[in-house]
Amino acid sequence: MAYTTNPHMPRIRMEAVRLVKYRGWSTRKAARHFGFTHSAVVRWCKQDPSGGWYQIPTKSSRPHHHPKELSSGMIWKITTKRKEIKRSAEVVHQELLNDGVVVSISSVKRTLDRWGLLNKRSPWKRYHVPMPRPYVEKPGDLVQVDTIHLMKTEKERIYVFTLLDVYSRWTYARAYERINTRVAIHFLALARIHAPFSFYHLQSDHGPEFSTHFTERVGIAHRHSRVRMPNDNAHLERFNRTLQEECLDALPCDVRAINKALPRYLDYYNNRRLHFGLQLKTPAQMVPSY
Repeated sequence: MAYTTNPHMPRIRMEAVRLVKYRGWSTRKAARHFGFTHSAVVRWCKQDPSGGWYQIPTKSSRPHHHPKELSSGMIWKITTKRKEIKRSAEVVHQELLNDGVVVSISSVKRTLDRWGLLNKRSPWKRYHVPMPRPYVEKPGDLVQVDTIHLMKTEKERIYVFTLLDVYSRWTYARAYERINTRVAIHFLALARIHAPFSFYHLQSDHGPEFSTHFTERVGIAHRHSRVRMPNDNAHLERFNRTLQEECLDALPCDVRAINKALPRYLDYYNNRRLHFGLQLKTPAQMVPSY
């Protein structure tokens, strides 16, 4: 059936078939009445066994095959890689290139879209211009710290302190049963031991654990983000979400279990996980350049 953009064609086909099968018209008379060829009306009558009581939809003119279409093996590699790493099309494309699989980024996006594996942006979600960020030139110029609150019971919580270097995206995290300035200072001391670079400037929100006492004790320049401006800590807020989705959600709400799993995940995040903000590099690849 030829392709058409006429939205009334399904109803016209139904009425033509009804005149032939219900009213007793000949196919030639119905063709002259609607202005179509005799063979077209004959095909419509064969496609509708109901006798003209259902509309005949317009078929797509899209070909079933293309000489340059992706092979089934390539489609399997793309979809398998997507299900394995659960990342975007750009990351899937780069991972395939790293494995020696040559395919274009557009082919990866189309394949993931056709298989329903592409998370599309909502058309109702407005785009907001990001807030200006402090300029950094080397690791440690701006280090963001924050806290994730996990509900253990209705009255008990577990606190996961997180830290991220804006330049290299190097991260560190540790869980605690309490939240106060002393715990925040202890967490920062551990992060400075594990970090392969020095900290020069800290940034945090206005939580009680990052009070004036914290600023006086850390011995590093410390600035607070603006009130009700989470974009000031955008890099760390995104890491907090990634940490919960890829690590914390699969763990029991227990400090020992979380601290036992965090080193393995942080090793993966800092040394093997590709990052958009680093042009699909890892934080470990950014630190040696300093």
